[in-house]
Amino acid sequence: MSLTDPVADFLARIRNAIRARHPKFDVPASKLKLEMARILKEEGYIANFKATEEEGRKLLRLYLKYDGDDPALSNLNRISRPGCRVYVGRDEIPRVLGGLGIVILTTPKGVMTGQQARKQGVGGEVLCEVW
Repeated sequence: MSLTDPVADFLARIRNAIRARHPKFDVPASKLKLEMARILKEEGYIANFKATEEEGRKLLRLYLKYDGDDPALSNLNRISRPGCRVYVGRDEIPRVLGGLGIVILTTPKGVMTGQQARKQGVGGEVLCEVW
């Protein structure tokens, strides 16, 4: 089965796992999802991640982070979609909740947060916003 939007599926699986209070869950792996998981870990939204392989399929296992009953990650919004791509220049990178959240972009220099993209002076495609 092929997915039309694997990034939206990745974000939906994170949302579903948080609502179900799962400590960990698996998603099909890709380079983009691995980079997004790296950013979520660096920013403190997930506890850890690990690339594994089961039955010949590559999987990405994410370990969610909770503070008591409250998840560290409260919301994820997909911005750029396959039917409507959203690109921004270096001066147009959005801020999420006045800087409390992050925006994840794909740029010519790789996948990075909006703050890193501003610092490096590059724009790109806005994948999602997280808070």
